[in-house]
Amino acid sequence: QVQLVESGGGSVPAGGSLRLSCAASGDTYDTACMGWFRQAPGQEREGVALISRSRELTYYADSVKGRFTVSRDNAANTVYLQMNSLKPGDTATYYCAAHPYYLQCTAAGAQGHFDYWGQGTQVTVSS
Repeated sequence: QVQLVESGGGSVPAGGSLRLSCAASGDTYDTACMGWFRQAPGQEREGVALISRSRELTYYADSVKGRFTVSRDNAANTVYLQMNSLKPGDTATYYCAAHPYYLQCTAAGAQGHFDYWGQGTQVTVSS
């Protein structure tokens, strides 16, 4: 089992920045692919950004390309999401997720099942 704990959410005005963190514990060898999803009220969950353990594979949703950056510190078992130029449309609950297979870090993988999830952290962007 893997436990994921997110931190770093909050409220910012449009154009602002936030950095989310997600610390993994437990069977961390099952975190070959880690990343972030988000869900706004009344909307489907969306894969935002993913990164493989080797960092060779990354995925970004088109809506966040050029504004968000995903990174990970394998020694600390932590994945980050740096969010810049935030827009009101980025308002959502952001969830950290992990999968044992590194190839899940693709556009197809972002539509699929992830084995482990955090509890979520709220990001609110005001206009």
